[in-house]
Formats: sequence, C-alpha cells, structure tokens
Amino acid sequence: MESLALVFVIVAIVVAIMIFFYFVPINLWITARFSGVRINLFELVFMRIRKVPPRLIVESLITAQKAGLSEITSSELETHYLAGGNVPTVIKALISADKANIRLTFKQATAIDLAGRDVFEAVQISVNPKVINTPSVAAVAQDGIQLVAKARVTVRANIAQLVGGAGEDTILARVGEGIVTSIGSAGSHKAVLENPDKISQLVLQRGLDAGTAFEILSIDIADIDVGTNIGAKLQIDQANADLKVAEAKAEERRAMAVAQEQEMKAKSQEARAHVIQAEAEVPLALAEAFRSGNLGVMDYYRMQNIQADTGMRQSIGGEGQSGTGAIGRQRDEDDDR
Repeated sequence: MESLALVFVIVAIVVAIMIFFYFVPINLWITARFSGVRINLFELVFMRIRKVPPRLIVESLITAQKAGLSEITSSELETHYLAGGNVPTVIKALISADKANIRLTFKQATAIDLAGRDVFEAVQISVNPKVINTPSVAAVAQDGIQLVAKARVTVRANIAQLVGGAGEDTILARVGEGIVTSIGSAGSHKAVLENPDKISQLVLQRGLDAGTAFEILSIDIADIDVGTNIGAKLQIDQANADLKVAEAKAEERRAMAVAQEQEMKAKSQEARAHVIQAEAEVPLALAEAFRSGNLGVMDYYRMQNIQADTGMRQSIGGEGQSGTGAIGRQRDEDDDR
C-alpha cells in the first residue's frame, strides 16, 4: 500500500510539474530575455489562459526585434491574433517593407491582413511589379473590320488602396473596355495595325487604376490579329432581310391580284346570268305581245329579217359570232374553252 501511494504521489508531482511548465513557459521567457525582447513571465501565463500560443508571439517579437522593428509590442500581436489575423505574415511583410523603404505601418499591415489580402504578397508586388495577361479582346473598327488584341498590364500594389480597393478582375475589365473603345474610335483597322501603341496611350490616359488596389505602370499590346469583316456580314444580313421583306410584299400583292381577278370573274358570271335571265324573258314577252295583239305575225317576221341582216353584216365585218344574243356569245365562249 505504501508503494502504491508513493507511485500516486510521484505521478501527481510529474503532472503538476507538466501543468506548471505548460502554463508558465519559462524556456520561452529565457529565450526572449536573451534575444533582447522584454516581456513579463506573467504575460506569457495570461496568454496561455487566453488561448494565445506564447511561442508564436515570442518568436514573432524576436524576429521583429532582430529586424529593427522594436516598436511592436506583444499586446498588439496578441490582439491581432485574437482578431483572426496571421501574425507571422504581418511581421514578414513589415520587415520586407522596411528593407525596401516602403512606408507600411503596423496598423496598415494588420488592416490589410484582416481584410483577407496577403499583405506579404502585396509588399512583394510593390517591390517587384506584376504582369497581368488580358484575355483576347475583340473590337470592330469604323471600317467594319474586327481586330482581336491581347495586352500585358504591368501593375504595382498600392499599399494605401489595398483595403477597399478593387482587384485584378476590375483592372482586366477596364483595360478590355479601353481597348474596345480605342479600336472602335479608329477610322480604319490599318491605322491600328500600323500603330498599336496608340491603344496603350489612349487606355493609360483614362486613369483605369482609380479606386483599385494597384497602380498601372504600363499597358503593352502583346498581339493583335485581324478577325472577320463584321461590316460586310451585317450588310449581307441586312440585304437578306430586305429581300425577305420584298418577297413577302410581292407575295401579298400577287395574292391580292389573284383575289381581285377571281372577284372580277365572279362579277362577270353574275352579269352573264342577269343577261341570260333577261333574254329568257324575251320569248315570254313576245308571246304576251301576240296574245294582247300588240305584235302581229308580219311584225315578227320583219324583226327576224332585221336580226338576220345585222348578223350577216357583223359576220362580213369580222365582228360576228356564231350565235346571236347573249346565248350565242355564251356558246362561243364555251367552244373556245
């Protein structure tokens, strides 16, 4: 029993020592003191209680101290870590900016980091400008010829505009718009091919980097090709459309003419029917004249002789027809058909 109790005591002592050294990182405090970083041992204990890794803070302070950034305090680094920032990246960015004579304060660096941008990459782009290749931009000159251009945009990070400034997509969109405007304002595609640098000059004059996180240093046309003849294609399409409209109107006029012709034929048939009906009443009128005594037999023969003489004269003059009256004309038309 005494041996078992001794084992429990030893285990308890070991656990207590481990807990003590976990919450009281004496080795980090000694390292910080020998590195010239003044930090209180109780601050390290409180960092552990607040769930802030003391090693991260101490190592960042040592790096900053050795780089000459002695104004950074452990409290600022701890606050930035609790806010969700990347402490080592901020320290690296501050050191790079200091060595490159770029004005970057700790407040600016933490704001850029918390905004979701890589502050160390931003400092690198400020020192070493970045080249952005634009996609192919198609535009049409005033003579109707399409040109396809590619550009290379050299940009440098604008530290003061990184928080709230637009990114690369905005730069690409504005440069593409400027290329389209420049080519569209050219009177001929040949002028653009002869002097492609005019596109760069016109685009740079528009101040495309306003409100962005970058400063445009230069815009160079990398490639420019001749595309299709858009003007001729549009004229062909317009001519085809006009042709279809003209054909539709002609078909409409033809249909109206056919309808009018059918209408005239119907009216002609109706008029013939009236004539035939009127001629059918002639025998009835003759019979009635015979019954009433208004017409005698000699008068009837005399009328027949007159009709025969008239038909003979018309036949001799080439104006006669094979039948007399409307009935004869109808028979002639039927024979012609």
